[in-house]
Amino acid sequence: MDTGELTPQEAARWALRAGLPLSDDRHEAVAATAQHIQSVIATLRELDFGDTAPAAVFVAGHGHADAAVAGQEHVDAAV
Repeated sequence: MDTGELTPQEAARWALRAGLPLSDDRHEAVAATAQHIQSVIATLRELDFGDTAPAAVFVAGHGHADAAVAGQEHVDAAV
């Protein structure tokens, strides 16, 4: 979804609406940051996660979810 580029004035208006008034020298930086975040989110939305397991079954330290079983705790032998 392309909503166009956020102008510094719009960034200031949205920040004020959220209760976060910005000083004049911050408008451009906030607009650029918001634009960058929006572009990252747009890229993530394009990714196909069809075969990716849900995060709840990921086992830290194993690097993949193949060994994960819901409700089962995995204890490393080294611990």
